[in-house]
Amino acid sequence: MARIGLFPLDLALLPTERVPLHVFEPRYRELIGECLERDDEFGIVLAKDSGDLHHVGTRAAVIEVLQVLPDGRMHVVVEGRERFRLLEVDHDRSFDTATVEPVADDEEAPDPDDVGRSFETFKRLQETVGDPGEAPDPESPLFDFQLAARVDFSQQTKQELLELTSRRARMARLAVLLERALEALEIDQEVRQRAHRNGKVTPLGN
Repeated sequence: MARIGLFPLDLALLPTERVPLHVFEPRYRELIGECLERDDEFGIVLAKDSGDLHHVGTRAAVIEVLQVLPDGRMHVVVEGRERFRLLEVDHDRSFDTATVEPVADDEEAPDPDDVGRSFETFKRLQETVGDPGEAPDPESPLFDFQLAARVDFSQQTKQELLELTSRRARMARLAVLLERALEALEIDQEVRQRAHRNGKVTPLGN
């Protein structure tokens, strides 16, 4: 078990994912400032509409400080590291802190068919959007998160993937999500092409 500072956001951060943050509230400027001084991590947790927090979050590390404004506000880039489970939240400081434990996956390996499907679908997504970037290595132990971190999934979908503790189940779910994303993208592009050709949109299915 460990204790870390919390940064609740409308964001589910995946391991390996990099996102920019605008840190403007004084309490979170204090948190990020301490983490920079100590080369330490903090916890990003997706906040619910009710104000409560999801019980599984991700450790985050500041990997780049883009700008520090005269009033103390900061623009930084953070990277997702290990997942954690909240055990107890304290409100003793300006920002919340929590006792956490790591989230561990079971030992069952992903289905190779799901790995292959996900890899091929992701490459087709890249081709469809014209992204020349290199796809993650399917042999990586974080392959599922590396793929998911490169697709603009909803925060709830990302939270679902975070909370799964079976690599096999997570990869199977990701294969389905990627195929749906590709289908939606292809339909969107088809509609745009039809509209560009004749100024009219033909209802799908005609």
